[in-house]
Amino acid sequence: MPGGNQRQQQQISLLTFEEKMESTTSDYNYPYYDKDEKPVGPCIRDSDNLLGAQLSTIYYFMFLFSLFGNGLVLVIIHRFEKLTTVTNILLLNLVVSSLIFMSSLPFLGVYKQLSYWIFGEVMCKIVGSVYYLGFYSSVLFLTLLTFDRYLGVVYCLHASQVRNQRYALLSCAVVWLVSGLACIPQMILHRTFTHNMTNKTFCQEHPSNLKFVDADKLRDSTFYLQLFLFLLFPLIVIVYCYVRIAITIMSSKVVTKFKTVRLIFIIVLLFFICWTPFNVVQLIPENESCDEKKKRGYALQVTRDIAYIYFWISPIFYTFVGKKFQSYFRQLLVKCFPGLKKHISVSQVSRTSMSTKSTPNVELS
Repeated sequence: MPGGNQRQQQQISLLTFEEKMESTTSDYNYPYYDKDEKPVGPCIRDSDNLLGAQLSTIYYFMFLFSLFGNGLVLVIIHRFEKLTTVTNILLLNLVVSSLIFMSSLPFLGVYKQLSYWIFGEVMCKIVGSVYYLGFYSSVLFLTLLTFDRYLGVVYCLHASQVRNQRYALLSCAVVWLVSGLACIPQMILHRTFTHNMTNKTFCQEHPSNLKFVDADKLRDSTFYLQLFLFLLFPLIVIVYCYVRIAITIMSSKVVTKFKTVRLIFIIVLLFFICWTPFNVVQLIPENESCDEKKKRGYALQVTRDIAYIYFWISPIFYTFVGKKFQSYFRQLLVKCFPGLKKHISVSQVSRTSMSTKSTPNVELS
């Protein structure tokens, strides 16, 4: 990263929470150099930063839609389902983690559009930590849901002794603990600072003046932790589990077993479709060429917003995939709006009373 003796330019380059491998000591663009170490000129990043600011306007709609959709899922689980079953407990925690993540988007939207931070030091650390807490916990809960389906389908009889309420609560506690501990580096590194030349305040990973902490090693460890624990490990576990599930279903030729894993499979598949492009772009090493930096900036802006789509579109898949959820939703509509009873066919679904000891089914499938 360029030192303080290099000429600083007056063009601000806004960095968001995900761009961990970018420069963090200043938001200024520096002159870049050719092969002979001769200054070529400043790398102006107006275009990709402007694109990011324009795209961030949809953050507010994402937040509101996610708040409504995930809130509806919480209401239906609370009203029609029992939280004594493993899958319902895991789904509840997954919805909560999605809401936690989405709560950071309004702040990020304002930050990207203004190009400076207005919410103060404490909120800077909270928003940075909440962002990663929601992301990390969502990945682990999706992995846990898949593993639970794996136990319920592949080891149906033996797993019934393990898959109980205590197992679910303990698993959720471990996920929240691991996710919380993984957010500590973000809490340490994220801070506000005011640049002397513009007198604007920024909120990002700013390692300077950190005592007793090697900021570079802390940032590197965070990057590899996210890569291995929150991307590669879940991907390997999920692929393995669904391969075994597919083999079991095909050998048993029982259609109902397919229905028990359909909802979870689509939710997991949606997550990785949305998040994989962004993670791949992050893994691409940054080229010294200004054009390459701009291209990478464009890719980060677009793939990041694609990744966010998961958290506000996932409630729709509960509605279209889960038949029991559809029935509960129609009942709720008719109860709130009695006039719709003429137009909506409502089939009463009994409140589930079976524990996970007696059934491996997905309660909202």
